[in-house]
Amino acid sequence: MKDTFFKYIHELQDKITSTLEALDGKAKFQEDLWKRPEGGGGRTRVIENGNVFEKGGVNISGVHGKLPDSMQKYFGVEDADFFACGLSLVLHPKNPMVPTVHANWRYFEMYDKDGKIVDQWFGGGQDLTPYYLFEEDAKHFHQTCKTACDKHNPEFYPKYKARCDEYFYNAHRNEGRGIGGLFFDYCKATETMNMQDWYNFVTEVGNSFLEAYVPIVENRKDLPYTEANRNWQEIRRGRYVEFNLVHDKGTLFGLKTNGRIESILMSLPPHVQWVYNHQPESGSEEEKLIKVLQNPVNWV
Repeated sequence: MKDTFFKYIHELQDKITSTLEALDGKAKFQEDLWKRPEGGGGRTRVIENGNVFEKGGVNISGVHGKLPDSMQKYFGVEDADFFACGLSLVLHPKNPMVPTVHANWRYFEMYDKDGKIVDQWFGGGQDLTPYYLFEEDAKHFHQTCKTACDKHNPEFYPKYKARCDEYFYNAHRNEGRGIGGLFFDYCKATETMNMQDWYNFVTEVGNSFLEAYVPIVENRKDLPYTEANRNWQEIRRGRYVEFNLVHDKGTLFGLKTNGRIESILMSLPPHVQWVYNHQPESGSEEEKLIKVLQNPVNWV
């Protein structure tokens, strides 16, 4: 399974980066190949200063070795080895009318001292973080997620949509990071879903990403915006940074397993503001967004 999924994320990275380069029309992804001293490595691709994308990354990695002590304690195991691979992407567009997007699809195996698999699971999802709320964009993104889920189980979309709203939540701000999408983790074999079934589901979601996001970018990338719009975007980007550094499990896992720092932190936007006690104007488009972030909406 690990070889099959690792091959899949290589191919998906190629498809996504080539599509995004064509969409941007100017910037190209810079590629870095890196190795992890303890085992494994990855292929980082970063785009910067484009016509559409101010900064973004589409990264894949496959790492293995001894599970760090902190992670062994977390999983309640001793003397365990692991293998983990995945694709992680974040895109920060230049135009404040275009939302930031994040997605991740991953696979994990854990082994005993004899090299036998003792646990394995899939995880992942995709979520949207707008700065200005266009309801038709939210509905399109969520409908695409729902369509992918419904091909495998009609219970998946409402379940994983709710988990996304719960996970991507800045508890210290009492608001969501964005308007959600899907989040699933620890997807293990059961009587009704074997690992091949989970692979089929996760790759279905991965294959839906471009369909979910690209039409939104195409519709919004040339809209006019003001300096005030840009300031709001940078203030909201600060909330994005706060979540990634305070709450995100993927960031923490990468740091605890001696992952490549540049790849882990490529998710951070290049221009951010923290304005003391900033409050949006009453009745404004900015306030409209905040109300939705404080009260998640069922878009489909």
